[in-house]
Order: sequence, then C-alpha cells, then structure tokens
Amino acid sequence: MNTIFPEELSEGWLIIYIDDIIVCSETWDNHLTRLERVLQKIVKVNMKISLKKCHFVYSELKALGHVVSGLLPDWKLPFELYIDACGEGLGVALHQTQRINDKPAEEPICYISRQIKPTEARYGASQVECLCLVWALEKLHYYLDGTVFDVNTDCNAVKYLINMKTPIKHILRWQIAIQEYRGNMTIALQSGNIHKNADGLIRWALENTPENPAWVTQEENHIEGICVTDIGTELFNQVKESYKMEKNCHILFQLLMKDCKFPSLSSKLDEIWKQAYYEGRFHLLDQILYYRTKHTYVMALTDRTLISTILHECH
Repeated sequence: MNTIFPEELSEGWLIIYIDDIIVCSETWDNHLTRLERVLQKIVKVNMKISLKKCHFVYSELKALGHVVSGLLPDWKLPFELYIDACGEGLGVALHQTQRINDKPAEEPICYISRQIKPTEARYGASQVECLCLVWALEKLHYYLDGTVFDVNTDCNAVKYLINMKTPIKHILRWQIAIQEYRGNMTIALQSGNIHKNADGLIRWALENTPENPAWVTQEENHIEGICVTDIGTELFNQVKESYKMEKNCHILFQLLMKDCKFPSLSSKLDEIWKQAYYEGRFHLLDQILYYRTKHTYVMALTDRTLISTILHECH
C-alpha cells in the first residue's frame, strides 16, 4: 500500500494501516480533491474496495477501535500555560489536568511556536520572555478568555510585567494588552527543567510564515519621527477625579478594581456601556480607564475640556 501512495504519505494527509486508508483534510474542497486523488490511484492499480466498509466525510473516525483525537478542553477546569523564549524563537504549551482512566493527569491541549521577527531581535532576554507571554495570550485568546489559568515561566521579569512601573513604550503596550486577564491569570516562577515542553519548542521554532497558524505579520511602519512627552501628574489626577462625575465611568472604575466586592454593579450601567463591559473592552491601568478598539487602546475621558488640554500637552 505504501508503494501505491508515496506522494500522499509524504505530504502527511494520508494514513495507512495494512488495508485501512484514512484521508485527512482541513476544508471541504481540499477533502474532495484528496479523495479524488486516492480513488484515481485505486482504480489505476485495479484495487477493489467494499463500499459497505467505506465512510466518507466524517468529522471523526474510529480507527483500530479508538476515536483518534486530541484532548478536548474542559472549560470548567483551569489551564496551565507554559512559555519560554530565546533569541531565536518563542514557544508555548497549553495544558490542562483532567481525569484520564479515573486518574488526574496533566495533558497537552495545543502547542504553538514561531521564530523571532527582525524587529524583535534587538530585545533583551527578559523582554523576549515578556513578548512570549503577550503573544501567547493573543494567539490562545479563545482558550483563555474568561477562564482561570496559571502561567509558568523561568523568567522573573514576566512575573512583574503586569505591574511594572514606568515601562518603556512597547512594554506599556504589552501591559495594556494583558490587563483583561488580570484576576484570572496567576504567574508562577519555575525552573526551566520543569517545563521542557515549551523549552523544546523554541529550539526548533516554526518559521514566521502564513503556513504557521501562529504567525505574526511583518509590519512595515514608515515613521518620519517620534516625539515622546511626559504628561504631568496633575493632569492624570484631573482625569481620575472626572470619573467621579460620570455615572458609568464611576461604576466601571469600581468594577475593574482587583478587589471589587460588588460585581452586581454592572446592572446599573447604561446599555451601551454594559455591552462593552461584558465584551471586555474596558481596562484599568494605574487607575486610568482605557477602551479597547480593534487595533489599539484609548484613554476614556468624560470631561471634554481635558481633551484640548491633553492635545495641548502633547503637541
């Protein structure tokens, strides 16, 4: 059988065991194309098959008495996120402890890796580790959003990323990006020997190309100049005080505090604010409210006079 389908086997989508043939595909059109290739070769070598024993277009199949699949996540249980990075690549392993054969066992849910981009190559070791966490949360958002999980890292800087004071510009962006996981995410410092899964991924990280499901686009920014301005403490205090004068901002401020004791306050929000809150669009950083748009975060202001003041400060 292997001599009949050498190309298909080398491409990795055909599985053969004695006289059993399994065709695997990601899309409907792709599956029809692959089935046609296999059936044409079967006809070409005059092989006979029994239609009664054939199963076409199934989302899963029982092979050798078992349904072959990965471990499906249980959304009621916490996850374990292992991250590691080096000057060459980023590696992430997502695990979950479930009962397997009536015994608790930590099993993998998925693995992702990618090579470092040229613009990231200048980062120091600690910054690359922090970048790995931000990238992992972005790519595994659909697993981790709204769940409780632990982050396991061998880099001390990652543990303090979320509360780092006076960070540089790109680290500030990372801080804001991970704020939505505050309260659900616990970062634990562990020896690299404990999570060799992520460590192994960075040693042979996948290329950062569209063929890699976890790839990141190579952004081409043409910047003519950069101006950095420090906004005075007094202005930030005015912004914080303005929240007390607006009902929705005042409620959001209380809801987003780490030790919020009145989660039912969300019912008092106006409908449009309530919807945005449940979508996780509001974040609190250094007691300033931010609103998440599609591409960035913007400061939430209620006092219109402050807008012109900030524009004047930053001009």
